[in-house]
Amino acid sequence: MARDLLSSLEAHQDRDADLQLLQQAIAVESVTGNESAFALFLKSQLETLGLETGSGEFLPGRMNVWGRTGKNGDEDPKLMFVGHTDTVHVRGWEENWQGKPQQDPFSGALIDGEIWGRGACDLKGGICSALGAVRLLQRAGFRPAGGLSFAFIGDEESGEPGTGVSAGAHDLVKRVTSGDIGRPDFAVYLEPTKLDVCTAQIGFFIADVAVTGKSAYFGTPELGTDALKATHSVLECLWAHEDDLAAGPKHDLVGASSILVTDIQGGGYIAVPGSCRISLIRKLRPGENLDVAVSAFETVVRSAPVADGITIDIQYPAGRDHRYGGSPVEIPQDDPTAVRLSDSIRRTTDHGGAIGGAPYWSEMPFLVNEIGCPAVYCAPGDISLAHTFEERIDVESYLAAVRAFALFVADYCGLEEAP
Repeated sequence: MARDLLSSLEAHQDRDADLQLLQQAIAVESVTGNESAFALFLKSQLETLGLETGSGEFLPGRMNVWGRTGKNGDEDPKLMFVGHTDTVHVRGWEENWQGKPQQDPFSGALIDGEIWGRGACDLKGGICSALGAVRLLQRAGFRPAGGLSFAFIGDEESGEPGTGVSAGAHDLVKRVTSGDIGRPDFAVYLEPTKLDVCTAQIGFFIADVAVTGKSAYFGTPELGTDALKATHSVLECLWAHEDDLAAGPKHDLVGASSILVTDIQGGGYIAVPGSCRISLIRKLRPGENLDVAVSAFETVVRSAPVADGITIDIQYPAGRDHRYGGSPVEIPQDDPTAVRLSDSIRRTTDHGGAIGGAPYWSEMPFLVNEIGCPAVYCAPGDISLAHTFEERIDVESYLAAVRAFALFVADYCGLEEAP
């Protein structure tokens, strides 16, 4: 049956229409904070597919949208595709590609079998492949027999002032908890994975450490308290902590925990440095507790031998599902639905379908921890190209994802003939 269905899907796939959908999506600029136009575009696509839709602001002027099939009884398994609507900025893109076919970051230029543009892989390719899967089933004469839904949410990306705190995901959780949106039994978050199935992801926290002493003229340094020397001691302790983490337990999909100092600023002009700032990011493997990791980090920082008069202040600017940052999360690698998704991909293409771990953080913890819904990351595209001037997606992988998601919907929800 699966082979017959796949043959039918291959015969009915409209490559040009699928590519056009992705190019149209890329053409709608949706840098974080400006997602609503793209959300409305997706709402219209859901309505064109015949889904019941809803929308609501998660912050003033910023919109989430969702949709579901009419078949969604309590006895039916409920599958949800989730994706974030926002992308990172395009500053410098046009200058980088001046005079080249990919100069316009919103053109969706097709070059040597790849579609270029901001959001091509992160993650408009994933969103469009899931929408294309429903359209493909309809073209083949079917519709899902069980519950199928979509949720498209904003504010996932970091980088724009005052944004990037997962406000859209918080809103989704509230709407599911209140019953405004049906609670799914399984979710696919459409982050790019090269069509592998990621059942685990890292967690993180970002810390800004301010070391304050007292500045003094260079000729009378004894009147000052050197913040740079104190920072040197703090850094030595942090790098020892880094070594301990690297030598510690490892997760079989995402490796060891780590800590990375990413920035340092400080000093004085012909004077004893009175202040210094350090920024860092801590990676957590699944199973680690964010509160415990933060406590251990603070113990390391405050154990540094510094002179009297030095004060140390620590801030955590990147709270997500947790006040300090983003939680690590995993579901069992042999989760039956994750395995079924993997099988659907393997039947469709020679590339993808491996069970793996995501070396990045996205919003899966909101689904797994906040509403108790098992979830994975899976979509076409290479995460290493995201956020860069090289962002693009392979056409054949994207088209294979349309077929693979159609097979998975058929397997999970069941099919019935379309009217």
